[in-house]
Amino acid sequence: MPLLGAHLSIAGGYFKAANAAGALGMDTVQIFTKNNNQWRAKPLTDEDVTRFREAIGEHDLSHPCSHASYLINLASPKDELWEKSIEAFIVELRRADALGLDGVVLHPGSYTESSEEEGLARIVAALDRVHAETADLSAETWLEGTAGQGTNLGNRFEHLATIRDGVKEPDRIGICLDTCHLFSAGYSLREPEEYAETISEFDRVVGLDSLRCFHLNDSKTPFASRKDRHEHIGLGTLGLEPFRHIVNDDRFADLPMYMETPKSKHPEGDTADPINLKALRDLIA
Repeated sequence: MPLLGAHLSIAGGYFKAANAAGALGMDTVQIFTKNNNQWRAKPLTDEDVTRFREAIGEHDLSHPCSHASYLINLASPKDELWEKSIEAFIVELRRADALGLDGVVLHPGSYTESSEEEGLARIVAALDRVHAETADLSAETWLEGTAGQGTNLGNRFEHLATIRDGVKEPDRIGICLDTCHLFSAGYSLREPEEYAETISEFDRVVGLDSLRCFHLNDSKTPFASRKDRHEHIGLGTLGLEPFRHIVNDDRFADLPMYMETPKSKHPEGDTADPINLKALRDLIA
């Protein structure tokens, strides 16, 4: 059985995200450890850590993770933003480690005014700095494949491989595959043969041993649109079949799969997460 969960809110306390996951019958959970649209982070307290860890244990949630701030850009050619991003990601890893999270999902970055090659080199150099400053931590860096909007890097498997193979400590790098992003980036998942080809290419270029998790999201936009627009499971341009392939793939039975589907009202009811979760579970053979 795949480990299904969702990104849930920490409003009112970190433990509330774990409690919400447990109440919904989820197997795992993803959170932000701080406001994702601000650089500053309120310090974690001992109570924050204790109550969250206790709630994770109480609800038997496995492989919890966090998602890094969207402000971080390790590919930036601007030194001030690059340095600020390095420091911010160090904080993200330290907070995740304190909370007992397996990893921090990170968008690789955007090269903006430079080039793809320069952007990838910047990310490698930044992660080497980050890992040198966090050698005492067990929380991993999980690079997320992207849709490829604008100058965003990570929409090609080769980008992820270049970063992972380029850092001094590749064993501290894992990969997160997002179904919406894959489809929007031009990796087809709908037909069984297309799904098999995409997973085979990922294994050839990056390696399945580096895959740590999935983000399960339908897409509002067409195939190869290079736009990042998430939709409820089965209601977008992917449809249900890609999710059927993934949740029934024995190779991924032990991997956490986090929904980042819209929190807005679902056409079938007011509360979206339980409806999307049921849609996934109904696909399991």
